[in-house]
Amino acid sequence: MVSLDLSVVNVGLPEIGKGLGFSESGLTWVIHAYALTFGGLLLLGGKVADRYGQKRILLIGLPLFGLASLAGGLAQEPGHLVAARAVQGVGAAALAPAALALLASTFPGGKERVKAFGVWSAMNAAGGALGVLIGGLLTEYAGWEWVMFVNVPIVAVALLLAVRGVAPDRPVASRGAPDVLGAVLATAGMGLLVFGVVRTDRHPWGSAETLTTLAVAVVLLAAFLYVERTTSRDPLIRLGLFSNRSVAGANAFTLLLGGAMASAFYFVSLYLQRVLGSGAAKTGVEFLPFAFGVVIGSVLAVKFGYRFAARNILLAGGVLMAIGFAWFGMLSADGSFAVDVLGPSIVSSIGIGLCLAPAVSLATSGVAEHETGSASGLLNSTRQIGASLGLAALGTAANNRTDGVPTAEALNDGYAFGMTIGAGVVIVGLVIAFTMLPRTGPQVTADTAAPDSGDLLPERD
Repeated sequence: MVSLDLSVVNVGLPEIGKGLGFSESGLTWVIHAYALTFGGLLLLGGKVADRYGQKRILLIGLPLFGLASLAGGLAQEPGHLVAARAVQGVGAAALAPAALALLASTFPGGKERVKAFGVWSAMNAAGGALGVLIGGLLTEYAGWEWVMFVNVPIVAVALLLAVRGVAPDRPVASRGAPDVLGAVLATAGMGLLVFGVVRTDRHPWGSAETLTTLAVAVVLLAAFLYVERTTSRDPLIRLGLFSNRSVAGANAFTLLLGGAMASAFYFVSLYLQRVLGSGAAKTGVEFLPFAFGVVIGSVLAVKFGYRFAARNILLAGGVLMAIGFAWFGMLSADGSFAVDVLGPSIVSSIGIGLCLAPAVSLATSGVAEHETGSASGLLNSTRQIGASLGLAALGTAANNRTDGVPTAEALNDGYAFGMTIGAGVVIVGLVIAFTMLPRTGPQVTADTAAPDSGDLLPERD
């Protein structure tokens, strides 16, 4: 549900714009409002989950997410929907690290951990990929409002499962109030950074407006780092975690992965509708190979995890992603789904599926149990912030490429250019992963399941 809401609105954006009167630039904030609050508050969500209990935070975040979804479907003005999306992001920031921390603590190592993270990655990735299908079908046959309403029954089922299936929280010693100041500084800084990049379609990079906005964003982010290092008694994220090469490398790779993935969903969805002329429902169906490819890649990651190092699986997946995105860079204005979309969708989606589970386990293993929520929150935050920054930067580059001309040829040129840049972003991520991630052995062997030998990282400090 959390990952679905990052993509479910993509196909419905044209109808949302018409229904609520969004401007072309304002429409992108339907995506950014969710991604920014989600990414910016995930660190706080992880810390709160560690301190007050992961099940408790899960049971608070679920109804908040459901109520925000209900309000979004009832929105009558652009500001109402953007505000509802922002509150959805707050709920997601509570849910995601609590759920992932529960997974990490329940399966600390061995064969079961590999399986658990494989299932989690498949559901997470399928939610993002199937969101386009679900959004297309709902938009065309029920109205755009249902891309928001659909979360309400999902929340109801999830609440029932969480109450009955999740073990009670262990007692946790209180260590003071959460670092709200750090969360505010991080969220405001990232929000201004994205805002400054998005506005370059009206204010050039060298303009006073853009430079001022970006400068304030940098100051806020620097203040966040200062607070975390010096003044916070219990920081959102212990900066010493980045001294672990696996944690640092996995987060750096995930930042770039998130930017490339979000841009791919956006560009391909618009290419199918605005260039090839597919309707919302047909566009959703045409994303099915992408969704299946991600699930297949996630399953393969589990199988390969018994024989190969997580680093090698991640690198192989990244290579497939780069090839698929570069293939998307050859989109044609007079092309077709079978020729221009199907092949690169399969290649890139299998690559994405191969990357997700190793990246998650690399970034959350090797940390103390009381920091698993913080580590998982950091990884999710990195991915969502990467998605927002990547979409802002690549979307702006694609829009500049079209020179504001709304013809199929110009739009195609912009989308293809954005996908080519996305391939380059993945290649940079591969270089980082190759140089930073440690060369460990297989995640777990087929005949053993000992936690110490089956972890994705070297032994804990």
